[in-house]
Amino acid sequence: MAERRRPMQAQDKLAFLLALVPYLMDRDRVSVSEAASHFGVEKEQLRDAVRLIAVSGIPGETNQYQPGDLFDIAWDDFEENDQIVLTHQVAIDDSPRFSAREAAALIAGLQYLTSLPENADRDVIGSLMAKLARGASGAPSQVAVAGSETDETLAIIRDAVATGTQLDFDYLNSRGERERRRVDPLRIESIDQDWYLRGWDHLRTAIRTFRLDRIDDLTATDEPITYRPGDVTLPETLFEGTPDDLLVQIEVSASAIPLIVDYIPDGAPRDEQDGLVRTSVRVAHYHGLKRLVAGHSGVLTVLDPPEARRVVADWARAGAERYR
Repeated sequence: MAERRRPMQAQDKLAFLLALVPYLMDRDRVSVSEAASHFGVEKEQLRDAVRLIAVSGIPGETNQYQPGDLFDIAWDDFEENDQIVLTHQVAIDDSPRFSAREAAALIAGLQYLTSLPENADRDVIGSLMAKLARGASGAPSQVAVAGSETDETLAIIRDAVATGTQLDFDYLNSRGERERRRVDPLRIESIDQDWYLRGWDHLRTAIRTFRLDRIDDLTATDEPITYRPGDVTLPETLFEGTPDDLLVQIEVSASAIPLIVDYIPDGAPRDEQDGLVRTSVRVAHYHGLKRLVAGHSGVLTVLDPPEARRVVADWARAGAERYR
């Protein structure tokens, strides 16, 4: 014998109606049975609630209800097919909405999330993008997020992190040297558009950080990792200094300091004047400055040593020559 549901009290009925309205607004069409199952109520109770919604709304400027001030549904569909379709909505029109540009920016961010391997099959992100498009004050611009060359590499590494297996790959370090590495992958992190693998490097017998776009000939092995995240301590900062690092004196805008703080050694002096800070950064090789300067064009200047200035100047000059 089927268990009878407890009758709703007045407060429960109000909460049910308040939840039912946005539920129907988010769906172009839904069956009575599906909606009843979603809310855990009898079908007839759901039908009664829909009929009540159809005589609800907000009075206009005359403080009297006019036809346009009430919700309306497709009655033929409702009576004959047991389908609920809202044909007129009220109240929601006066609520704040995202502009078309804001909605487009949010949709672009969500598309980026769907491009990540762990989110590739999640329908909830697609549903949210559709809601943003429908709820914006205007039609959002069509946007698309292009795939990255590291997408396949990222997917392989994520699988290895999840399964706890070692990776083999060729790595091009900042000095331009290529070596074969065997690594226990422990964590993947990103800064802006760059992805990094942090793991135990069996060649260096220490924790190392690898930039994914410098990894080549990646091979996933069946060998279990030797060191697990609980066995070693990963540094709080992504970039850790070594005794072989080179120190470079720079002048940088004070507002950009948080963006390069990982490159500044502990205890390095920071002399600020007129919104500019003179300090030092550590790099594995002077050629590594090119990427740092390019990422902070106009706000970072290399001061010393002369060799570092020459490397950056030659790189900038070569880039300018390509536009001649």
